[in-house]
Parts: sequence; C-alpha cells; structure tokens
Amino acid sequence: MPLPPPDYPRQPLHTRSIRVQSYARDDGLWDLEAELIDVKAYDFPKRDGEMFKAGQPIHHMHLRITIDENFSIVAAQAVYDAAPYGAQCMAIEPAYTDLIGMNLLKGFRRQVKERFGHVEGCTHMTELSQVLPTAAVQTMANRRRQENNPDRRPFQLDGCHALSTSGPVVAEHYPKWYTGGSAEASADSSTDSPSLTHTS
Repeated sequence: MPLPPPDYPRQPLHTRSIRVQSYARDDGLWDLEAELIDVKAYDFPKRDGEMFKAGQPIHHMHLRITIDENFSIVAAQAVYDAAPYGAQCMAIEPAYTDLIGMNLLKGFRRQVKERFGHVEGCTHMTELSQVLPTAAVQTMANRRRQENNPDRRPFQLDGCHALSTSGPVVAEHYPKWYTGGSAEASADSSTDSPSLTHTS
C-alpha cells in the first residue's frame, strides 16, 4: 500500500537511493555490494561558477564486503563515482578495509561508529555500511532454513515487532518458542497473519 496523497502541493528537492545486491561465490563465501546515490531535483551553482545539473549525482558510492558463513567480514572495498569534494572525499576509500574482521551480527554498527566516526571516515559511506547486517540476514535466510536445527531457537525471534515471542506470528509459525498465553487463542485473534514464514 502506498503512502496517502500529501496534504499540500509540493516540489521535489532531493532523492537518496540505496541498493544492496548479494551474491553467492564459488568459493563458499558471499559478497554484498551496497550503493548510495544522492541527486537534487534542481540546478544549482557550484563554487567554480558552473551549474550542477538536476539529476547529476552529488554522492555516488559503492561498498563491497565479503562474508563467511558466520557473518564475519573477510574482505572489504569502498569506491566513489562522485563526491562533493572530489579527491579529498575519495581519499578515505582505503580506510574501509578496516571493516575486515568485524562481524555483522555482533556489535557491528557500534564498531563502525567507533572506527569511522568524525574525521576518521566518510559520513555517507559509514551510513551506507549500516544497511549491511539486515541485508546479510536476508541473504542467508534460505540457507539457515535448510540447515534448521529444530532444537535451536531461531535467531530472528524477538528481533522485531512482528516476531515477538509473545505474539501471534511466533505462536503460529514457531509454536515451540512462543512465550505468550494460549497459542491457539493468540493465533485465532490474528486475522491477517502472513501465510509464509519469513525473517524481518
């Protein structure tokens, strides 16, 4: 369902697009490639007097990480196609190899902020890295289902509102781990429960 129409007429100003593509590699590892693009909806003058055209990327950057089956980063590379201060922005590219050794599921966002905060990193590249943990979980979801151990609590439970262990989704799809009241009563009270088990 889309958002409702706006209350007042308006003009577009800025668009940020973030895209993540994941790949299974032939060596048993996985690549995640994240891309961020910022564009303005209007022309504006640059410092040198030339015009920056609407739709031309102000920021355009890529971040590739390679992870193992435990979500640990074993390789990382950052690249810029466009940045507002050109070579000065792009000089930070090599720093992002320091993502190597971090684990996407173990304090990753905190570690990134500590390592790349302020002048030690690029605000936008660091922000782009923040989407990687959930993208990695979705990448590995089917593999985890195939290797599911019925005696191991699914890692995604209590990770979001829908997958609260006291809620109707868990009562229906993961009854062994349900912590609420009567699982049957809870499931019956939910008239719009999803028909397929998924991770959020």
